Amino acid sequence: MKDRESLNLYFQDAIRDNWDLPALTDFGGATLTYKDVARKIAKLHLLYQESGIRPGDKVVLCAKNSSMWCVAFIGTLTYGAVIVPILADFKADNIQHLINHSDARLAIIDENIWEDLNPDGMRTLLGAISVRDFSMLHSNDEKLLHARRHLNEIFGRRYPDRFTPEDVVYHIDTKEELCLISYTSGSTGFSKGVMLPYRSLWSNVQFCIENIPTGPGDGVVCMLPLAHMYGLTIDMLRPFICGNHIHILTRTPSPRIIMEAFAKVHPRYIVTVPLIIEKIIRTRVFPMLEKPLMKLMLMVPYVDEKLLGKIKDRLTETFGGNVQEIIIGGAGLNRDVEKFLRRINFPYTVGYGMTECGPLISYSPSSENRMASCGRIVDRVEARIDSTDSAVKPGILHVKGENVMLGYYKNPEATEACMSEDGWLSTGDICNLDSDGFLYIRGRDKNMILGPSGQNIYPEEIEDKLNNLSYVAESLIIDGGDGRLVALIYPDIESLTSQGLDNAGIMGIMEENIKTLNSSLPAYSQVQRFKLMSEEFEKTPKRSIKRYLYQSK
Repeated sequence: MKDRESLNLYFQDAIRDNWDLPALTDFGGATLTYKDVARKIAKLHLLYQESGIRPGDKVVLCAKNSSMWCVAFIGTLTYGAVIVPILADFKADNIQHLINHSDARLAIIDENIWEDLNPDGMRTLLGAISVRDFSMLHSNDEKLLHARRHLNEIFGRRYPDRFTPEDVVYHIDTKEELCLISYTSGSTGFSKGVMLPYRSLWSNVQFCIENIPTGPGDGVVCMLPLAHMYGLTIDMLRPFICGNHIHILTRTPSPRIIMEAFAKVHPRYIVTVPLIIEKIIRTRVFPMLEKPLMKLMLMVPYVDEKLLGKIKDRLTETFGGNVQEIIIGGAGLNRDVEKFLRRINFPYTVGYGMTECGPLISYSPSSENRMASCGRIVDRVEARIDSTDSAVKPGILHVKGENVMLGYYKNPEATEACMSEDGWLSTGDICNLDSDGFLYIRGRDKNMILGPSGQNIYPEEIEDKLNNLSYVAESLIIDGGDGRLVALIYPDIESLTSQGLDNAGIMGIMEENIKTLNSSLPAYSQVQRFKLMSEEFEKTPKRSIKRYLYQSK
């Protein structure tokens, strides 16, 4: 693969070089080769041209993960239009608001999502086409309607002989040119439109090419939301450009489906979030380790090494038998799970990023990673921490460089609040940076709770401890007033049910859990009371709890 300074040249090369290789498969469904993708992109470009959509115009993409989602995304970028991915899980009124806010000229959308929208309320749209096959769903424009009706004829006139790799010629992007507006769905509040230039996506992809070595034909399981930057960049853009075969899980995957996909694809690299890894380890491994005989055997020299080796082999098979590294992002990994993975020398690493950086800020390969760290600052990004001694005293992390956004779309106030005039972005994350350049996330500045005597309390650190106690599925620590902490606990319903425990028994267990938790905490950060939640906490696409929804509970 040639090094390219242009993202679209990378797409162009990937298609030309891997013409007959499989590119995209909806898991359990049909496969598109790179040639198939090229033809569909060419038709999409013609549709844009004939309907008057110009480079720089906004195109909304709102649909569940699929091969055609990828085609629409790459096709829009390689035309030079600005892609606006919107999460399919957003409510209809929010989707409509974001279509209007983005000034979109066209919507490429799931049919069932479009049915819940009001076409008369989207003033800038020329129309909407189905992501499934680019068929017309709605048109306010005769040129768009004519172009779609006669698209095959137009394609035939443009390419009268046959469509060849030499016909794949794409828009040459410039570094500062806007290519994507990503509306955040964070844990702290409302959506903001992050404006990412081509340099951000290029820099992220370039880093991945250099640090996650894969080649043509390698299988990839894509399970994260593609409308979110983490899944988009690491799970789709990187492997496509590297000529990989991407297998897309088209629905929110169950653990069974994920395991089935790993067994079929045998991926070398797996991109995931902590929740999935933690669930696998807690359900498949930890119960086995708690058996009396197993505990005894793990205390015997040599026997423990053999036993842990077998556990590692079994876990490797769970992930398809060929895994070289599991890349975990989106949130911190549970401490006990991480200790176990390190104990068996399993190849995992934890990275860190945010939408505003497209997303990478830090990463180190599994051979270099350190306990509780999320790696070193990536290439073409600088970092500084507001602290007199960042290795000892945490402070807010600021970053600058190629990965960083242009700002928030039509929101100069929000841009000014987090970006300096010379390009430094405040991440809002409280971090340490050690002498070797490894980054450690302590918590969100917005989440920090001020203790009764002015102490800084980081709820994520308390939650990490609580989540390891008996029958706790997940938890949230909130300020109950005057720095008095309240634990919201969603119990492990499945395990509790199997034990036949009634409500009184559950409450008794949780009371003991809180006592155990508090025994490991300083007085100012101890939990004063708890509340059981009847439903799982509402999550963002990267499976972080939407904390702002629970602050007043």
